[in-house]
Amino acid sequence: MNKLQLVFTVCALIGGTLFLIRLAIQLLGFDSDTPADHPGEIDSSHTDASFKMLSLLGITAFLMMFGLGGRAMLESRPGSALPALIVALLAGGVSMWLMAFLFKLMKKMQSDGTSKIEKAVGQEGAVYLTIPANDVGKVQIAVNGRLSVLDARATGGKALQTGARVKVVRIANGNILEVESV
Repeated sequence: MNKLQLVFTVCALIGGTLFLIRLAIQLLGFDSDTPADHPGEIDSSHTDASFKMLSLLGITAFLMMFGLGGRAMLESRPGSALPALIVALLAGGVSMWLMAFLFKLMKKMQSDGTSKIEKAVGQEGAVYLTIPANDVGKVQIAVNGRLSVLDARATGGKALQTGARVKVVRIANGNILEVESV
């Protein structure tokens, strides 16, 4: 085994081992995701793409694919060191970019889970609990793609019975919907 084969093999073994360990740790949920409150800590949740590509998982993926790509090229074309280095660098770079891209996609799947009551205005729903005259009852309405039961008051102070179809006109007192019969 020549020196270049040894370099590729060591990179593939170290990178592959660290990559699998880190991936298993993340998939099992043991990854630390604490906010940066201490001096010297860096909160990487708002960094740009170049730092996300240089994550520990990205670097280990680079090492692993660098070693595997270079080793495969040397096996298929013995003695061609320059093409092997080019293939190794390309394979490592693509794997590092792929890791950053996959984690970017996963980040897009996150949701804060909060319901924006302002989006209820104009939506139609049904009275869930009778709305007495000049008092508050409850309506069932889809807000942010989720069926919610919210406090509501009828416009004009009239009573609305359970099951009546209503439309949200506006929001009063911060979280009480004003509805009218449809």
